[in-house]
Amino acid sequence: MVNLSWLSCSKAGSKTPGEPEKMARGGGSKQSAAGSKQSAQREMVSWGDWMGAWKVEAGQVDLEQDRLSRAQAAFGGETLARMKDLNVLILGCRGVGVETAKNLILSNVGSVTVWDPTPARSEDRGANFYLAEQSVGNPRDAECLAQLKTLNPYCKVDILRAKEASLPACLGEDNVLSTGRGYSAVVVTEILPRATLTALNGQARKNGIGFMLALNMGVTTSMFSDFGPSHTITDEDGEPTQMLAMANVEVITATGIVKVSGCKEGDKLVVLTLASEHNLQDGDMVSLDDMRGSLASYNGKQLKVKRYGVLSPTDAKVDLKDVAVKEMLKNSTAEVMDNFTKQYEHYKKEFESSGAAGNFKQREITLFNRLCLILEDGTSVDTWTDYSSGGLVNSVKPTLTKEYKSLEETLVYTPNPQMMDQEAWHVGEGCWIHIALHAALRFHETKDRWPRLLDKADAKEFADLALAASEEQRKLEGACWLQKVEWGFPSGEPTENLASLSARLERFSLLFASELTGLCAFLGGAVAQEVIKKTGKFLPMEQWLHHDDACLVCEGKDMGRYAGTRYGYQAAVLGPDFMEAIAKQHIFLVGCGALGCEYLKGLALMGACISPDSKLVVTDMDRIEVSNLSRQFLFRQADVGSPKSVTAAGVVKRWNPSLQIEALEKGVGTTSEDFFNDAFWSSKDLCWNALDNVVARKYTDRCCLWYGLPLLESGTLGTKCNSDVFMPNLTKSYNDGVESDANETQIAMCTLRSFPYLPLHCIEFAKQSYFSDYMEFAPQQYESFRNDPAGFFEQLSAMSEAEQFKALTMIKSFIEYQKMAKVDFNTCIKIAFDHYCKDFITSILDLVHTCDQIQKSTGKDFWTGTKRRPVKANWDPKTPPAEALEYLYATANCYAFIFKVPYLRKRKEFEKCVIALNLKMPEWSPPSGEAKVDTEEDAGEKVDAAAIEAMQAELYAFDRKGLQPCQAHDFEKDDDTNFHIDFLTVGTNLRAANYDIKPSERAHVKVTAGRIIPALATTTAMICGLVDMEFMKLVKGLHKTEDALDKFYNANINLATGLQAMNMFRPEPALKKQTKLTVLPEYTSWEKVVVEGQKPPDEFDWVLASGEMSLKQLIEHLERKHDAKVHRLFPAGDDKLCLYDHTQKDKLEWSIDIGECGKVVVEPEGPVYSAWPQLRMAVQMLGKVPEGPARNNFINQARAAAKSLQAVKDSFSMRFNGPVSSAYVGVARPPDSDVEKRQYFDAVLRSRQYIALQAHVVNSKGEDAELPLIRYNCDTKTC
Repeated sequence: MVNLSWLSCSKAGSKTPGEPEKMARGGGSKQSAAGSKQSAQREMVSWGDWMGAWKVEAGQVDLEQDRLSRAQAAFGGETLARMKDLNVLILGCRGVGVETAKNLILSNVGSVTVWDPTPARSEDRGANFYLAEQSVGNPRDAECLAQLKTLNPYCKVDILRAKEASLPACLGEDNVLSTGRGYSAVVVTEILPRATLTALNGQARKNGIGFMLALNMGVTTSMFSDFGPSHTITDEDGEPTQMLAMANVEVITATGIVKVSGCKEGDKLVVLTLASEHNLQDGDMVSLDDMRGSLASYNGKQLKVKRYGVLSPTDAKVDLKDVAVKEMLKNSTAEVMDNFTKQYEHYKKEFESSGAAGNFKQREITLFNRLCLILEDGTSVDTWTDYSSGGLVNSVKPTLTKEYKSLEETLVYTPNPQMMDQEAWHVGEGCWIHIALHAALRFHETKDRWPRLLDKADAKEFADLALAASEEQRKLEGACWLQKVEWGFPSGEPTENLASLSARLERFSLLFASELTGLCAFLGGAVAQEVIKKTGKFLPMEQWLHHDDACLVCEGKDMGRYAGTRYGYQAAVLGPDFMEAIAKQHIFLVGCGALGCEYLKGLALMGACISPDSKLVVTDMDRIEVSNLSRQFLFRQADVGSPKSVTAAGVVKRWNPSLQIEALEKGVGTTSEDFFNDAFWSSKDLCWNALDNVVARKYTDRCCLWYGLPLLESGTLGTKCNSDVFMPNLTKSYNDGVESDANETQIAMCTLRSFPYLPLHCIEFAKQSYFSDYMEFAPQQYESFRNDPAGFFEQLSAMSEAEQFKALTMIKSFIEYQKMAKVDFNTCIKIAFDHYCKDFITSILDLVHTCDQIQKSTGKDFWTGTKRRPVKANWDPKTPPAEALEYLYATANCYAFIFKVPYLRKRKEFEKCVIALNLKMPEWSPPSGEAKVDTEEDAGEKVDAAAIEAMQAELYAFDRKGLQPCQAHDFEKDDDTNFHIDFLTVGTNLRAANYDIKPSERAHVKVTAGRIIPALATTTAMICGLVDMEFMKLVKGLHKTEDALDKFYNANINLATGLQAMNMFRPEPALKKQTKLTVLPEYTSWEKVVVEGQKPPDEFDWVLASGEMSLKQLIEHLERKHDAKVHRLFPAGDDKLCLYDHTQKDKLEWSIDIGECGKVVVEPEGPVYSAWPQLRMAVQMLGKVPEGPARNNFINQARAAAKSLQAVKDSFSMRFNGPVSSAYVGVARPPDSDVEKRQYFDAVLRSRQYIALQAHVVNSKGEDAELPLIRYNCDTKTC
């Protein structure tokens, strides 16, 4: 029987009894003489662990792992495993507490315990989304527990039943929720008495427990983080490490121009030449891998490296980006040094012979494709002369150990606490907030209560306590007090604006009891991420962080009718007028993923769109997937497969039944403008993006520019996030930026095709070549040919020769599959076997043979540096290798989908089928012809044009009757039933086995091939909370007030790097674009040129019968108004279409006159002959050829050209002198043959009273100039 290890399951104990758990990858085949034995070097791999499709039917899918795919992309598997060991205690269950608990539970920590026995109040419902109306009067923690538990079945959640005084002692628990572990972190989310806080912090520091504090008081927030006297950080920024391939290793003797730190002339150095550039510094650590032969002992070892540089004459002006220099640097280090030495000596000799004064000018150049290896273990550098090929250099992040100060100490000795707004920190704004916390704790000590909401007496007393505390701490060196701070540095002088600070302190007290949902979300996300840093991943904060957003406060008003309601706290801060305004909002939320869920939560809690005449429209085309559940907290396992927008709307509607919400499943873009039309956009107060791609963001931004709407924008990438508020005529627009989705580093095709040396190369080739070609491209081309041969051959002509060859070859293969009989599952297995033989056996034999022949003919070693000599895969029809079975299993089932035949998921039955087919590997023979292989980065596949022509002829003559239909297997990474990730994983690792490259785990293949964007609940909640605050400002109308930009914030934050990247800043003002026109020197993206087409300007003394301006009049109007010449006029955003081109107008002056005697006069000759090249020949021949048939033929050619010119003139004149709307319809309307698109175009056009146009213009100097978009108003219903 065959080795069944490929059937093993992903969880311990789930394998079939009697089956071995592990196998050696590659089946023990031997490596070439240049390498090592593969079977000896490869780790033991459980191939079944990589497979997912069969587990779905077997009921062995790891749903917990599926939930966390996006988090794994951000954290890595090791950190996720450590997070399962975290037990977290959260004290307080108001807004910040429930947000923190939600984010940690979704992040899949081991357990979350909440404590808050305080009876819930109606006002708490303004920030705690799990409190219902019936919760009022009951303990907050108990009321939230059931909902918190539903967030993640894999995280233990419970409440702590304890009195406040015993909380510090509870931190000593060593078996939290029966986990066998104590608490890892405690988070205080509601202020506690000083004695309790100090005791909690002391106990946490004593027991190695992380201590965090996150407080929201009105429009002010404070965060504190303490990881104790000693905390180890294994990864301070979360950025991926570099994996660098060695191209060469040499032992060289340093000459005078070699620059390596600590190296002197004559020293022997081990110099690594790398296949790509590094970003390492002197003293950085690297780990070696994939070393061969006598150097194999270095695998896994960590060594220091130093940068390698050379001295170069300044006058030589060496540019490392120059192509010739880059090519030179690919040579051996000895050759490179020889070049630099000759250059150096040449310039130095010239300098010395010139007699010039001063020193010989030289500079140090670092060669970033080289590193110097430091051998500190006493090993001789000569050992490295044995290097032949292979080798990987992995950068190693240094481990940091940091000491943090206690809460009690930092409350006093933090002279200038950090602020989210760096400008505020520069002037010491954090000082008064820090002093306010002192005052709050002292207030409680004296009154045994906290300041009451909107209590002016309490506020006055509070401010006095704060000022007194400041004076006390003024006497302590290094303490925080109300002193003047300049550029972040305390001056030691008292602040000059004490009256202003007193007012702020009073405001702090007045709003102390209140909270805002946006700030709670911000804190809950940020502090939850801080808890995760207990794993050693990422850099903790240092240690305090404050924020204050005073412009939201409506002073001098009470809560009005909102007192005692769920909106009480919000009304206390922003006033009752704000509550009336927010209730009447009309909002368009685009997207309902992780960002959208958070925004819907915030809107429901804020009381937005609750007036009967208001509306919140949310749209999202996607359905809920398992991987969404770790971030999109409105969804549960039972919702998988349901529409996101509809499901989310239902949840928040239950939270707030007054919410006027409409959920749509429509995409927003150029294909839905019949629904999202002028009436729709014009009815909205703002647009709110919750999108995950640049194209969609740019589209909604263009809509907001056109309709003059504010746009709220945000995005996340792992721990990184950003937010922007775009306001009409005030700020730059999203499209004014330069963001792009195309930010990936390209890998040379010759590397992917023939010479991979990194696991990434194998993954990319499996995706780009194996999957895209076999599962998508081939069936698409086959179906195109089967259904519409004429259309297929027409589109074929537009392809490159390589694409044509591939398409034709694959169609022929699909036909061959069907020649013997109808395609069934056995056929699918045979197709899979053909691919296995071609991709992992015969192509490898071909490549090795060709390259060996090249080596033999040139006398130079070919298999050097990163060029690995591959070995073929194995095959035995009676006992198929496990890896081959995995490939056949995944590939055959993919083809079963393509040919619409039933899957065969039962693996034992599948194995029997394979063995019964007795599949034989085709006999291999060496390729004939000249030995040649592409080694250049831009080398494309070479194809035989004659072969393309022959295959086209063959298919032209082929009778398509009886061909089976098929369907493309479009890639979907999150559906484990479709075999896609299985196919890519086994394909990746078979190719890796060919080239002796380390295998890749299935999860890594999924993230890489699926282009999975790292995403975290913590980052999402935090940035969405900040955007909620900007929304409130828009509702409040702050964008219409004086100095509006100084009241709004954009953000750019990385939660991985402590306080290094916690930045909020003012939006950039509207970008002024220079037009190069004197009449309109500049404009912003928010501006438009408006032309009233139905009421022609006074400069025209006539109008068309329709009452509309003609195209000629519009051109003349634009030219006269802007003192410019219009070169082209086209539909906005589509310059491929053209209503008017000045060269067409010029043709009105062209002429082709043919006299009775046959004489042809062409004016002007150059342009006319360029347009009709055959005319020149005809004119020339008419001057030579006598009367007769030949002469008549040339006369007819001239007449044809003249007729064609007249047709061009007539067509242009008709359009030019006709209505603008007719000209627009003539070029923009789809053809009659495309009925659906034509109907859509008509519906969109008739719903508008204008046409959007763009113009290319030149100024009076003939320079290219710019005009804003043109809104041409007209009656489109008559078009």
